[in-house]
Amino acid sequence: MRVEIESDTPLWFGPGEPVRAASAIAAFGDGWLVAQDDATHAAWVRPGGVTAIRVIAAVDGHETFSSAEGTKHLKPDFEAAVTVDGGVLLLGSGSTAARMRASLVAEPGVFTTAGLTAAYHRVAAALDIRPDQLNLEGAARIGDRLRWFQRGNSATGVPSASVDVNLSALVAAEPAEVSGPRRYDLGAVGGVALAVTDAVALPDGRMLVSAAAEDTPNAVDDGPVVGAAIALLDDERVLAVAPVPGGPHKIEGLAVRTAGPDGAGLIAVVDADDPLAASSRLDLRITW
Repeated sequence: MRVEIESDTPLWFGPGEPVRAASAIAAFGDGWLVAQDDATHAAWVRPGGVTAIRVIAAVDGHETFSSAEGTKHLKPDFEAAVTVDGGVLLLGSGSTAARMRASLVAEPGVFTTAGLTAAYHRVAAALDIRPDQLNLEGAARIGDRLRWFQRGNSATGVPSASVDVNLSALVAAEPAEVSGPRRYDLGAVGGVALAVTDAVALPDGRMLVSAAAEDTPNAVDDGPVVGAAIALLDDERVLAVAPVPGGPHKIEGLAVRTAGPDGAGLIAVVDADDPLAASSRLDLRITW
């Protein structure tokens, strides 16, 4: 398998207003909704520009969150996004109690948030890890199921993994069935394991996942990224892993533009891990 970068575009709301900490992407209206994991607004990327869309109310009066401001513990940390009935479901990473919630964005300015603590605890139990080890950073829709991906961390002995969750129950914030735990070994870069950061389903049932080798001691703190890759999965089998050239790019969101028997065109969004730096949109060509 081979990964090529066709274009690399910084994302800005306007002069001096970067799209910060891009963490997920999903089709929305005539464009794409890009989550910012440290803000209450997402970026609606359309042919005519980028618009801020509120996806959650201010948290204790704060609209953005950072370690420097002493507010990182408050951030909703939306790390996964899937299109549902014309809207987008955003899901927190689960790595703290504040991050165990979802936002269903029906249209610009219309959203509903819900706490999903019970669902996150069920996922942790299915993966045989503690709730504070959760870091659910990717999701892909498979019919009426959501395949939800745990980002692994070699420093703590937690592998990349996934579970299937009843999507309609999750959207309705009702008790959701969790099944089918799977674990993945994507290899390592410089002694740091590649860990899943997002996923997209292909028409033939297989999946492409993005992965980053980030040297971090836990599920909350950032660390240096030493490598990035795209992997092709068939259920729990890892069919191929290919490096993303340049960077390393901390890809945190994937969406499918085109797909065929020999490859796919993807949109990837990259988190710069710097609130003053613009996140990037990468247009990728994957061939196999």
